[in-house]
Amino acid sequence: MSEKELRDIAEKAKFIVKGYSFSKREDGFISILNLEHPDCAMVINDRCEIIETNMDEIEQNIVLELARKNIQFMEEDNA
Repeated sequence: MSEKELRDIAEKAKFIVKGYSFSKREDGFISILNLEHPDCAMVINDRCEIIETNMDEIEQNIVLELARKNIQFMEEDNA
């Protein structure tokens, strides 16, 4: 992934926490990308359930905890 693509993702993200960008998709799911390792990504629903991922189990737990603590910022009113 190019530097410009990463920058675009970061700019469009609802928020970034500890190097992970959180973006709301049109289908309502939340896309999470590790900006330091863009080959690591996850898609979750609004209940923080994994839809798909290629992250290892340790990183999954870290990202899900970040999502649970910050999911309220995904709401349109809080953007």
